Parts: sequence; structure tokens; C-alpha cells
Amino acid sequence: MTLKTSLMMMQACGVLVFSSVLFAETSSSITYDDYLNDWDTKIKEGSDIELQTLQVQGRALSHYKEDEAALATRTSTPIDETPQSVQVVTEALIEDQAARQITDLYRSISGMSQNNVSTVTLRGFSQDEVLYDGLKGDPFGDFSIPQLFTIEQIQVLKGPSGAVYGAGEPGGVINYVTKKPTYEQKNTLKVSAGNKDFLSGSIESSGPANEDASQRYRIGIYSDGQDSYRNNVEEENQIIDLGYAWDIDSNNTLTVQYTDIHQYISGARLRGIPTDDEGNFLADTSWNNNEKSDYQELDAQVFQARLDHSINSWLDSNVSVRYFENTETQKYHEISKLIDSDSDGTVDTTQRQYRDQVRTRKGITLAGNLIAELGDHTVLVGSDYFHQKNSFLYSYANKADGVSNLSLTDPIYGQDDVNSYTMHLKTDEITTTDRLGLYVQDQWKLTERLDLLTGIRVDRFEEEYQDHTTSAGKLDYNDTGYSSRIGATYKINDNWKPYTSISTGFVPQDAADQQKSADGSLFDPEESRQVEVGVRSYWFNNKLNVNLAAYHIIRENILQEDTNDSNLLVSFGKVRSQGIELDIMADITPRWVANVSYAYNDTVVKEATDGIQYADGDRFANTPYNQFGAWTRYDFPSIDSSIAVGADYVSDQINRQGQTVKPYTVYDLSWQTRYEDWKFQLNIKNLFDKEYAVSGFTETIGSFVGERRRVYVTAAYDF
Repeated sequence: MTLKTSLMMMQACGVLVFSSVLFAETSSSITYDDYLNDWDTKIKEGSDIELQTLQVQGRALSHYKEDEAALATRTSTPIDETPQSVQVVTEALIEDQAARQITDLYRSISGMSQNNVSTVTLRGFSQDEVLYDGLKGDPFGDFSIPQLFTIEQIQVLKGPSGAVYGAGEPGGVINYVTKKPTYEQKNTLKVSAGNKDFLSGSIESSGPANEDASQRYRIGIYSDGQDSYRNNVEEENQIIDLGYAWDIDSNNTLTVQYTDIHQYISGARLRGIPTDDEGNFLADTSWNNNEKSDYQELDAQVFQARLDHSINSWLDSNVSVRYFENTETQKYHEISKLIDSDSDGTVDTTQRQYRDQVRTRKGITLAGNLIAELGDHTVLVGSDYFHQKNSFLYSYANKADGVSNLSLTDPIYGQDDVNSYTMHLKTDEITTTDRLGLYVQDQWKLTERLDLLTGIRVDRFEEEYQDHTTSAGKLDYNDTGYSSRIGATYKINDNWKPYTSISTGFVPQDAADQQKSADGSLFDPEESRQVEVGVRSYWFNNKLNVNLAAYHIIRENILQEDTNDSNLLVSFGKVRSQGIELDIMADITPRWVANVSYAYNDTVVKEATDGIQYADGDRFANTPYNQFGAWTRYDFPSIDSSIAVGADYVSDQINRQGQTVKPYTVYDLSWQTRYEDWKFQLNIKNLFDKEYAVSGFTETIGSFVGERRRVYVTAAYDF
């Protein structure tokens, strides 16, 4: 099959998903792989083939779709009975796309796009807080991109999640489900190589630790290294992942995990490249404002434990703890000013600032839940507590302190001795945060078709802030917030399952931000509310699954930098986000599957406050109107191989100062084949080597550059 043919297949899948599937074979609950293998065997053996009424569960729905998720309710709940949009990226899809980090999977999550290097925009709002197994405690901090070696599944609950998880952004919450010890023995050795000197290796072993498998283990070790298309950048990652599970008895299971993470990136903190107002880069996309001696380094450790206890036939409980600590060191050059050195009307030089920053975090999350099955009611009562201590030390040097300028068109690196800079202390602060939440939820099965979900949560926040650069001493801030959700799902028949919900969210303002109020008054907490309606539908004997959602979100009291004084903050009045999301999974034929996502979003300022960069009616930064993502795969059972093509389209955006970020479309290609216990895979990302920006920041910092063409070859051996 030629590349051109593959691309045509991908572009036509939106039409064929509704037409070709009409002619697909019907079958039973066996997978399509078993069905095809049996069919091919009978043909080869010359056996009589008896046509039967079967109901095949094809790859798209059996491999790419998850039927249940606990993210939205903290209980194991069918997604079809969850009255809020939930999207799950399964391990099979992660492996098919050879995803190493979360940025590789944005096309598969409708409404999600890249905001900057490490955060995303979801339903129109920047979202940077994530969960691991439903618990707070992100080991990757603020600027490091989460790696997927330890991750089995990625779950996204869209819209405010305050009723279940407390404070959080209104666009949604991302949950990483980690790999656990398994009952079956699994051993995998994997090696990958690629352009830009990419090389990675990993080994994973998981299985029973004793004869009856009541004790189980997991060991995972990963390492990689690579260069970059950006000047001076090299990256290294090392991960050690350990797990132990013990079925103490028939009613109790204890699971403990430990993860050690190291990430080092030279030539970073990697920022954008300045553009003109139309979104054209003012430098080659290999340009980097950082010297080779600049770097970003992360060291993190995580310990996690969970005890599941069955109290009796109708009452279960679980208790979890997650402890993490990390240190993120950044020594880098930042663009502080753009200069037209020859006065020809075109910016050609950057004035730079050198920054030395160290962020240290230590935190612990405790969570406990009681789940009662009371007839038609599933009642959840729970509480969680989060404690975190952050320290931030920040020094800087400017041009007057020895920092040289850097040309955009002809950069000359190595002009400076960083050790000779005159450094100035800017920030030396410690923030201690305590959050306690109590929540109650009822899932009520009113009829065989109608399910009702109600939930309410109260959160208490206390924060202590100390700035050692002043004599102000310790400053305390506290607040209480309430969040709620009510929703319903209805099963019209096996094809139509509509739902609706109203949910609210609450986010307290940080104590550090409270010190930046222009008039000295305290900022009101952020508040958000969402109305969502949707329908999940299944067609052609479950070969086609179509999910459609529409939402309307109001968010109030967002803090932004005061345009009259960059050291102060002001609050928005109101921002509105609304849109639709369409997700399709289809078995077009038993050998051809597709996973398609589309999102439309319109986020605008509705009530602006004097002294901010936005006015009423202004579009919000990094919120594309349209996004389209597709992944389509065709299998060749006779040679145990497959070819897949992906596409990712993001329409135009604007940065924080109204400059255009151009639309882009990139394509990916994958080939996968198996031989005995080996799996070989070729992945080409950004097939046509397109130069593009994924999002924008400011006129000075510029737009964040998308990944250029990357080629990866992987060999994995199961033993």
C-alpha cells in the first residue's frame, strides 16, 4: 500500500465510517483477530465455511474503548452511565502510536491542545494540574513533560470536577493510571532508535511472586537520550518503577509503588521563537535563546500505597496515600526585549536575561472512601487531605550585568561566561498549603433506563506564605469552597444513551498572588459552572460508536497581570467557553479501524476589568476554534502486520497579546509487525517535516515550536 493511498484512506474515513461499515461482517463476542485467523485457516485448509450470525467486537471498540472508569465518580462506573464527558486513552492506543509522552496523544483527546511546553488547553482554559490514580502529587512539577513509561491509561474528565476532586481548572482534569503488578507473568525487553541520535531501552517484568499469585511484583527500568532540531538541546530521561501487591486475604488487597524519575535537558528551559503579527517566525525554527550550558533538570521520587477492604457484602472501603518530592533546577536565558538593530523596521536581535531558578516541592495526599451498595443506590462518602510545601529561589542577571544580546538571524553562542554575571536575588519564598475535602455522592438507579447522579463537596484551604526578600514575615490565607454536581443518563435503547449534567468548581487564589493586589484588597476565589448535554450512541452491531457533547462554561475571577504594572495582578469579571465535541470509534471493516475526534470551542471575555489586556468580547489566548484528530489502522493478518496513519489539525489561535498563531496539520505514519515473540514497529511523526507553532505566549517570548520530523524504530521482545 502506497503512502498516498494511506493518506487518502485517512481523509476518507469520516465518510466511510458511516457507509463502509454497512458491509462489514457480523459476528459474536470474539475479537476480530480471532475471527480473521479462523477464517483464513479454513480457507487454507479447504474446509466448508458455514455462514453464521455472529457479533464481532472489532479492534476499535475492544482495544481503543474503555467501558468503565472510576475517574468521574470514584467508583467503578460504566461510562455510559456517567453524566459528564469522560475520555480514556487505552494502553493499546498508546502503544499503537508509540507515544512516549503526553504531547504525543493530544489528537486522541477532543478539545485538548498544547498551551505551552508542559501544559494544555482543555475546553478553552489552561489546565496544568493532573492526578495519578485519582490522587494529587505530580512528580513532574511545572515545566517537565510527563513521560508515559509507567502509565497504563490516560483518563480525562471534562468540565469542572470540584464535586469529586475539589479545586481544579474548569476545563477538566487529567488522570494518569499507573501500571500495577499483574497476576500473569509479563516480561518485555524493548529497544528503540531514531534520528537526532535518539536511543532508548527498557525492561519490564511483572507477575506472581509466589505460587498462588497472592503476592505480585513489578519492576520497570527505562532510559533514553536524544538530540533536538533546536540549537544546543539534548535530553535524557531515566525512570525506575517498582511495585508490590499482596492479597492479604479474600477481603483485603495492599498495593505499594515506588518511582524514581530523572530528566535532564540541556539548552533549556526551552521557550518559543518570536513571530510577527501574522504568525511568521522571525528566526529559523532551529533557533534557541539558550546557551549549551543552560539546562533544566528534574529529580523526583514518588511513594504510593492503597489498601482495598471489603467490609461486607454491601460495603467496601479504600484508603490511599501518595507522597512525592522533587527538585527542578533551571539555569537559562530568557528573552527580555526585541531589538531592531539596523533600524530597517524588522526585529533581528534579542536582549536576554539570565535566570537561575530552583523549585523544591514535597507533598502528601491521603484519601479514604466508603462505598455502600444500598439497593438502587450506590452511596459514596469520602475525604481527602493534601499537604504541600514549595520553596522557590530565583536570581537573575540583565544586560548591564554582563548578559550579551543574541541575533535572531545569525546567532553566535558562547560569547559569555555565565559565572561572570552579576546576579541579583529576585525571589526567595516558601509556600505551605493544606487542603481538606469532604464529599458525598449518590448514584441512584431510578429505573432500568434512568440513572441519577448527585454530589456535593466542601473544601477548606489554608496557605502560609513567607517571602524572605522582605521583612513582612509569614502571611496566612484561608478560604472555604463548595462544589456540586447533578446529572442524569437515560438509555433510550441499545443505540441511544443521552445524558445531561450541571457541575461547579472552585479554586482559591494563591497566598502569593494575594500580595499582588493593586488596591490591597483580597481577590475573590475563582468560581466556575458548566452545563453539559450529550449522547453516546452505538450502531451496526457495535461496530460504530459516536459520542457527541455540547457544553457551556462560565468562569469568574481569573487573575491576570496588570498591564500598568507587571508586578501586580487584577481580576477578570467573567469568561465564557462553549463548544461541541465529537468522538468516533469505528470498525470500518474487520481489518480497518478508525478513531476520530473533532472539537469546536469559542472562549471569550464577557465582563472585563479595567487594567487588563482583555476587553469585552476578546478571544481568549491559545483557544483554537476547531481541532481535528484521526488515527486509522489497517491490518494484514496473513503477515501479522499493520499500517496506520494519523492526522492532527489545529485551527488558528492568538497569543496573549493578540498575535496570530497559524493553523497547522501534521501527519504521522506507523508500521507494525510481529514475528514469534518479537514486535517490530516503525513510527514517523510529522511525516512531511512541517514547520509550525503549537501555541503562542507573548510578543517577546514568541510561539512554541512544534516537533519536526522524527523517525523511531522499535524492537520489543516478550519472554
